[in-house]
Amino acid sequence: MTGRFRKQEDLPEDDYRHNHPRFKGDNFQKNLDLVKKIEELAAAKHCTASQLALAWLLAQGDDIVPIAGTKRRSYLEENAAAVRVSLTAQELAEIDRTAPLGVSAGARYAPEAMARVNQ
Repeated sequence: MTGRFRKQEDLPEDDYRHNHPRFKGDNFQKNLDLVKKIEELAAAKHCTASQLALAWLLAQGDDIVPIAGTKRRSYLEENAAAVRVSLTAQELAEIDRTAPLGVSAGARYAPEAMARVNQ
Protein backbone atom coordinates (compact mmCIF):
# COMPACT_ATOMS: atom_id res chain seq x y z
CA MET A 1 0.00 0.00 0.00
CA THR A 2 2.95 2.30 0.01
CA GLY A 3 2.90 2.90 -3.73
CA ARG A 4 6.55 1.90 -4.00
CA PHE A 5 5.92 -0.87 -6.54
CA ARG A 6 3.86 -0.11 -9.64
CA LYS A 7 4.93 -3.04 -11.80
CA GLN A 8 6.51 -6.43 -11.19
CA GLU A 9 9.85 -5.19 -12.49
CA ASP A 10 9.98 -2.70 -9.57
CA LEU A 11 10.49 -5.59 -7.14
CA PRO A 12 14.17 -6.29 -6.35
CA GLU A 13 15.41 -9.53 -7.92
CA ASP A 14 15.77 -11.25 -4.54
CA ASP A 15 12.37 -10.10 -3.22
CA TYR A 16 10.19 -12.92 -1.81
CA ARG A 17 7.13 -11.39 -3.46
CA HIS A 18 8.26 -12.82 -6.81
CA ASN A 19 6.93 -16.12 -5.41
CA HIS A 20 3.81 -14.66 -3.80
CA PRO A 21 0.57 -15.32 -5.70
CA ARG A 22 -0.74 -11.79 -5.12
CA PHE A 23 2.31 -10.31 -6.86
CA LYS A 24 2.31 -12.64 -9.88
CA GLY A 25 0.73 -12.31 -13.29
CA ASP A 26 -2.62 -10.56 -13.59
CA ASN A 27 -3.03 -10.62 -9.80
CA PHE A 28 -0.39 -7.92 -9.45
CA GLN A 29 -2.32 -5.44 -11.60
CA LYS A 30 -5.69 -6.31 -10.07
CA ASN A 31 -4.30 -5.69 -6.58
CA LEU A 32 -2.64 -2.47 -7.73
CA ASP A 33 -6.00 -1.29 -9.05
CA LEU A 34 -7.46 -1.97 -5.60
CA VAL A 35 -4.62 -0.04 -3.94
CA LYS A 36 -5.33 2.90 -6.26
CA LYS A 37 -8.94 3.00 -5.07
CA ILE A 38 -7.79 2.93 -1.44
CA GLU A 39 -5.29 5.70 -2.18
CA GLU A 40 -8.13 7.81 -3.58
CA LEU A 41 -10.18 7.30 -0.43
CA ALA A 42 -7.13 8.16 1.68
CA ALA A 43 -6.43 11.32 -0.30
CA ALA A 44 -9.96 12.50 0.44
CA LYS A 45 -9.17 12.06 4.15
CA HIS A 46 -5.74 13.74 3.81
CA CYS A 47 -3.92 10.64 4.99
CA THR A 48 -1.89 7.81 3.48
CA ALA A 49 -3.40 4.54 2.32
CA SER A 50 -1.62 2.78 5.17
CA GLN A 51 -3.08 5.21 7.70
CA LEU A 52 -6.54 4.68 6.24
CA ALA A 53 -6.16 0.90 6.51
CA LEU A 54 -4.98 1.15 10.11
CA ALA A 55 -7.78 3.60 10.99
CA TRP A 56 -10.27 1.16 9.46
CA LEU A 57 -8.85 -1.64 11.61
CA LEU A 58 -9.02 0.54 14.73
CA ALA A 59 -12.68 1.25 13.97
CA GLN A 60 -13.53 -2.47 13.95
CA GLY A 61 -13.74 -2.72 17.72
CA ASP A 62 -11.81 -2.54 20.97
CA ASP A 63 -10.64 -6.14 20.56
CA ILE A 64 -8.62 -5.32 17.43
CA VAL A 65 -4.99 -4.26 17.74
CA PRO A 66 -3.35 -3.53 14.39
CA ILE A 67 0.32 -4.41 14.26
CA ALA A 68 1.98 -2.70 11.32
CA GLY A 69 5.46 -3.95 10.60
CA THR A 70 8.14 -1.57 9.44
CA LYS A 71 11.88 -1.16 9.33
CA ARG A 72 11.94 2.63 9.36
CA ARG A 73 11.16 5.10 12.10
CA SER A 74 9.42 7.44 9.64
CA TYR A 75 6.94 4.70 8.73
CA LEU A 76 6.41 3.88 12.40
CA GLU A 77 5.53 7.51 13.04
CA GLU A 78 3.29 7.57 9.97
CA ASN A 79 1.51 4.42 11.11
CA ALA A 80 1.06 5.73 14.66
CA ALA A 81 -0.59 8.86 13.25
CA ALA A 82 -3.45 6.64 12.05
CA VAL A 83 -5.02 7.07 15.50
CA ARG A 84 -5.80 10.66 14.45
CA VAL A 85 -7.76 9.55 11.36
CA SER A 86 -11.42 9.56 12.26
CA LEU A 87 -13.77 7.64 9.98
CA THR A 88 -17.52 8.21 9.78
CA ALA A 89 -19.98 5.36 9.39
CA GLN A 90 -20.41 6.40 5.75
CA GLU A 91 -16.64 6.32 5.14
CA LEU A 92 -16.35 2.91 6.80
CA ALA A 93 -19.13 1.61 4.57
CA GLU A 94 -17.40 3.04 1.49
CA ILE A 95 -14.15 1.30 2.44
CA ASP A 96 -16.07 -1.96 2.97
CA ARG A 97 -17.67 -1.61 -0.48
CA THR A 98 -14.33 -0.79 -2.10
CA ALA A 99 -12.37 -3.56 -0.41
CA PRO A 100 -14.72 -6.29 0.79
CA LEU A 101 -13.39 -9.41 2.44
CA GLY A 102 -11.74 -11.64 -0.16
CA VAL A 103 -11.34 -8.97 -2.85
CA SER A 104 -7.57 -9.46 -3.18
CA ALA A 105 -6.55 -11.30 -6.33
CA GLY A 106 -4.44 -14.40 -5.76
CA ALA A 107 -4.01 -16.80 -2.90
CA ARG A 108 -2.80 -15.45 0.42
CA TYR A 109 0.29 -17.67 0.34
CA ALA A 110 2.15 -19.83 -2.17
CA PRO A 111 0.76 -23.41 -2.36
CA GLU A 112 3.49 -24.94 -0.16
CA ALA A 113 2.80 -22.34 2.56
CA MET A 114 -0.99 -22.74 2.23
CA ALA A 115 -0.55 -26.45 2.91
CA ARG A 116 0.84 -25.54 6.37
CA VAL A 117 -2.00 -23.17 7.33
CA ASN A 118 -4.00 -24.36 10.36
CA GLN A 119 -1.76 -27.36 11.03
